[in-house]
Amino acid sequence: MANRLLRAVIMGPPGSGKGTISERIAQSFGLKHLSSGDFLRDSIAANTEAGVMAKACIEKGLLVPDHVMTHVVLPRLEQMIGHSWLLDGFPRTLAQATALESVCELDIAISLNIPFETLKERLSERWVHPASGRVYNMGFNPPRVQGVDDITGEPLVQSDGDKPEAVLSKLRRYKDIAKPVIDFYKKKGILHSFSGTETDKIWPYISSLVSTKVPAVQASAQTKPLHTHQG
Repeated sequence: MANRLLRAVIMGPPGSGKGTISERIAQSFGLKHLSSGDFLRDSIAANTEAGVMAKACIEKGLLVPDHVMTHVVLPRLEQMIGHSWLLDGFPRTLAQATALESVCELDIAISLNIPFETLKERLSERWVHPASGRVYNMGFNPPRVQGVDDITGEPLVQSDGDKPEAVLSKLRRYKDIAKPVIDFYKKKGILHSFSGTETDKIWPYISSLVSTKVPAVQASAQTKPLHTHQG
């Protein structure tokens, strides 16, 4: 596969470590880390038609509809035709997974299975910079100054959805929506599931998997210190 591009997606509930794992894969293997959340924020900031619809849904506390998400994400993927990439946050639904098939054929779908108690603990300590989506954890990845973003100095917030009373319903909703997507990739033979309570212990197994799929284009990067956050 030395001359072949790698296309992968990573799935998991909020707090599962998607952001950390994605950054590590990107740094270690030279893949582009693509975040659907970043694409969405860019689209909203640019006031595109899809961005306007997405903003209206978000302000009402609703999930962004499939057709809006695909209009935000798929054109950006088409611009990445010459790159290997890892997509974080998309697809969330079977409809999105099916739409993604029209753009590219995936090589790997990574699914993170993290116990509920671990997710609850992580999310209770999670604070976010709303404008950028940067995530901090007061337990192991706190901001340099408490309560403010490292880069902008703007206030951090804790989402109502990250408060303990909301985590269980969020996890149930994720499992209901994600199961058809997981089954879809399982049938295609590209699903790889990883379970555990610590990202650092899951990471070697994921690294080993990806290393069998791509040439060691940046093997030296594996020895560099890696920024950590839970996504």
